[in-house]
Amino acid sequence: MFDRWYAGTLQEKLARPYVHLVFGARQTGKSTLLRALLPPETMIVDLADPKERTRHLANAGAFGEDCRSLPADKKGQFVFVDEAQSVPSIFDAVQHLYDGDKTRWRFVLCGSSARKLRRIGVNLLPGRSFYHRLLPLTLAEHPANQTPIPYAVSPLPFAWREGQKQEQPFPASDLLTRLAFGELPGVVAAPPSDRAELLGAFAFVHLEEEIRREALVKDWGAFVRFMQLAAAESGQIVNFAAISQESGVSQPTVKSYYQLLEDMFVGLRVEAFSRSSRKTLLSTPKFLFFDLGVRHAAAGLTATPNVVKVNPGGFFEQWVGLELWKRLQYLGEGKLYHLRTKDGAEVDFIVERGGTLTPIEVKWSEKPSVQDARQLLAFLDEHRKQAKHGYIVCRCSRPAQIHDQITALPWFCL
Repeated sequence: MFDRWYAGTLQEKLARPYVHLVFGARQTGKSTLLRALLPPETMIVDLADPKERTRHLANAGAFGEDCRSLPADKKGQFVFVDEAQSVPSIFDAVQHLYDGDKTRWRFVLCGSSARKLRRIGVNLLPGRSFYHRLLPLTLAEHPANQTPIPYAVSPLPFAWREGQKQEQPFPASDLLTRLAFGELPGVVAAPPSDRAELLGAFAFVHLEEEIRREALVKDWGAFVRFMQLAAAESGQIVNFAAISQESGVSQPTVKSYYQLLEDMFVGLRVEAFSRSSRKTLLSTPKFLFFDLGVRHAAAGLTATPNVVKVNPGGFFEQWVGLELWKRLQYLGEGKLYHLRTKDGAEVDFIVERGGTLTPIEVKWSEKPSVQDARQLLAFLDEHRKQAKHGYIVCRCSRPAQIHDQITALPWFCL
């Protein structure tokens, strides 16, 4: 069992007498982590098992009967439901049981898609539940193979919780390996020879199973074409018209497909920064696949370092954006933006947190210069009250102060 950054927070919150909703894409380690944290006497309802799923779909009262059959426990008997979105009626059953006795059971509902729940208006237990999200690995969990630099300052610090030790980290790796295979726990821990096949299975087996099981897409062929195009364009500003034309589906359908990827937690938007005096700002978001390895597989490619070498700078930018986004999700505060004007001026990422704006450029270079910081300096000048310092995340070997307001930061110090 490898250490997860969110484990301490989750364990602490599970002790509280509420319903716990744990969501995230498949293969992010939700079930593994929960099974490690929950007590051995926990009742487990695994709705990924077709037989178990069919039993509960056929008999809406079966879940309540199973729970009432458990012996009463003063501390509360844990009940863990995996892939809970597969049987939406369970959410109503949990509410009924919880409202009847808030101490007898401790419900933990785990899911990998919010689409069906949102579409049919499932009750997500407001006022009764804690919401948790598990994501692919962060740099804190999956360390670099370079020696840490103690004096390096991150634009978004993400240390382990105080008193929490990382005794079993995931295997360390270099940058090229991360850009090729991504940060899914099972892929990172697998032998290198198996990683591409695992990613291919995720993209075309898991996604197809999820989508078809929930009847989310009528035309599977059209969706596959869309997904390949969306994956190929990952990290870019979304062009709905171009994707529509190339995939052969309408723009409204394209937009619904993008929303579907978000609801299944395999895609995310980076909104455009709008608080600028520049009149030529673009307002369209960027869209990123949640993991680079999955992105390669969804684009119809075999994940290998050779794929990365075609466009290393672009994939490096996506990796930095994903790392910043994951940290903000876990920290529970702040937002991530991008900025681009119609004439091509661009700031790759802007972190807003605690009333401060931090602009970040991503460069594949090993020796960035002040010339690479032009847009950062322009942004700092325009937002003097909120933005004091900018960063260039790159492949340099140690932090370098290339301007009074700009630090070049090695990727492994992010």
